[in-house]
Amino acid sequence: MSSKLLPIDDVIERTGLSRRTLYQEISNNRFPRAVQLTARRVGWPEADVEKWISDKIAARDGVAA
Repeated sequence: MSSKLLPIDDVIERTGLSRRTLYQEISNNRFPRAVQLTARRVGWPEADVEKWISDKIAARDGVAA
């Protein structure tokens, strides 16, 4: 499992979501929450983002992830 934390720009690039949609998905508990790194910086565990993407693909294909 990767322990790398991704900045928001990388999360946006990997998921194709806009910043606004990303935060809406988080507030609706449909996307993993970020880890607070400093008072003004957050990061998302790479493994969480990759699992979210895999789950979306599995849902599209009708496969339980």
